[in-house]
Amino acid sequence: MKHLLFSGMAFLLSICGSCIKNDQSPQVITVISNFSESKDGWQAGFSEYSGDNVDIYELEEGIAPLPPPLDEDESAYRISGMNRSDDLFMYLTKRVQGLKPGVRYHGRFTVHLASDARSGGVGAGGAPGESVGIGVGLTVEQPQSSPDENNFYRMNIGKIQQCCTDGEDMVVIGDVANGTDEYVYTNITRTGEFSAETDHRGVLWLLVGTDSGYEGKTTLYYSGIEVVLEEL
Repeated sequence: MKHLLFSGMAFLLSICGSCIKNDQSPQVITVISNFSESKDGWQAGFSEYSGDNVDIYELEEGIAPLPPPLDEDESAYRISGMNRSDDLFMYLTKRVQGLKPGVRYHGRFTVHLASDARSGGVGAGGAPGESVGIGVGLTVEQPQSSPDENNFYRMNIGKIQQCCTDGEDMVVIGDVANGTDEYVYTNITRTGEFSAETDHRGVLWLLVGTDSGYEGKTTLYYSGIEVVLEEL
């Protein structure tokens, strides 16, 4: 009888130990935004431009219908700018809270957007598609653009550089070439990964942006952004 009782207790302890192990599994948070009705907490910004003549950059952002020939009944986050500086950075960022403080998280990004930059195109400074790099990142500090002593706006984080160079807080995940031989808006998807450690409040900022070497106008429509944050 004692042997059976001991075996039963050992079995219960084994089950209990498994329960404790499951409770300690890594935290996973998924952020999904489709911009069908609102910005869903995302904020747009621009960098690498002069505050003395900002009008010539034609900077615009906001929720708008998708352009033809796409479904104009669907909305997206539209961001647009003329690259007068040969390095215009256009970005979207969102604050995520509820993470564990001082813990490193791995972010898996899936970015859906529409671009009219044909593949293999040519333009001043570079191609309208392949010379506009798109990147993703995670930061503890809120990504912001502010003027320096010359009234030239620069980022407070380490952004990507055009199509090919990673930054301290971002990595390049591709370009905005639409995969066709026509200058027509086409849905494209880019994916990438980045890791960062949260602050003492358990906060991280998501960051998606483009940096342009094409000396012309780039107008993009972000139809969806999904980020899976997994505790490391």
